[in-house]
Amino acid sequence: MNSVSTRYKNIIEKLKRNEVVILDGATGSELESRGVKMDNSWCGTASLESDILKQIHKDYINAGASIITTNTYASARMLLETANADDKFEEINLSAINAAVAARAELNRDDVIVAGSLSHQVPYEDAFETQTEREKFIKKLTPEYLEKCFDELAQFLADNGCDIILLELMYRPDRMKIIFESAKKTGLPVWAGFSARKSCQGQSLSLTDDYDLSFKDLIEGVKHYNLDAVGIMHCDIKVIEDCIKDLKETFNLPVMAYPEVATFKFPNYDLSNVISPDKYAAEALRWREAGAQIIGGCCGSSIEHIEALSVIKNKTN
Repeated sequence: MNSVSTRYKNIIEKLKRNEVVILDGATGSELESRGVKMDNSWCGTASLESDILKQIHKDYINAGASIITTNTYASARMLLETANADDKFEEINLSAINAAVAARAELNRDDVIVAGSLSHQVPYEDAFETQTEREKFIKKLTPEYLEKCFDELAQFLADNGCDIILLELMYRPDRMKIIFESAKKTGLPVWAGFSARKSCQGQSLSLTDDYDLSFKDLIEGVKHYNLDAVGIMHCDIKVIEDCIKDLKETFNLPVMAYPEVATFKFPNYDLSNVISPDKYAAEALRWREAGAQIIGGCCGSSIEHIEALSVIKNKTN
């Protein structure tokens, strides 16, 4: 059983005092903006560019982040397999964790916590050259196979220096049932970030695109888990405030908010029309007023976006 770190306890105390805690911004799209090539795993194998990755973490810490997230969103074995890199599972994921841990150590910032990113993302459709290949792989995605993949990465994150497990892009109940159990098994504190979209009628729905499920029903389905924080992330800025309200009504927990600000077209992000840091900070002030305490950025956000969030801390403190 993994123990809870003192630095994590200190973050929780800040949240109990209703202080704002700044989360980092995007890692995958930031790697891309610094010249790292994306592949069929999206940014999974990019962790091998350890010096660049470590510098990104350092930059986010210097910008004000108290939480940095490992670049492991897309490095479960099934995702690495599509990039012919599943045999490098340990090397890639250890590089990702070590980059974050080293960034903290080199800046002498032991107060910063490392969040191990864990997602229920399965291989992207465009990662396969033919429909036949895709259909063949889909047949592998049984609950047993998913459990094995999620368990493997969750435990690897816990065993190699992460302070918490951060579940990201939670939006499919069938996979959530499996991955929440995987996170629970590690013994580390678990934070869960859910993703949503708006219906044509303005209703908050799960991000699922093949059927409609209300966001409220999505989060109610995991209310029984022992979570330390919940949030809305990796979705359009326009859905954030309503989802914060739903989260506050459903959980008596600190709430995170970190939307995406760029458009994804596999395997790259379009960073040409990203909201400015100042406008992002203005939106974030509204999220804070709605009840969010843990605020950062997702895909497309940059060091400058996180730096701009200092206005929230200054206003709150």
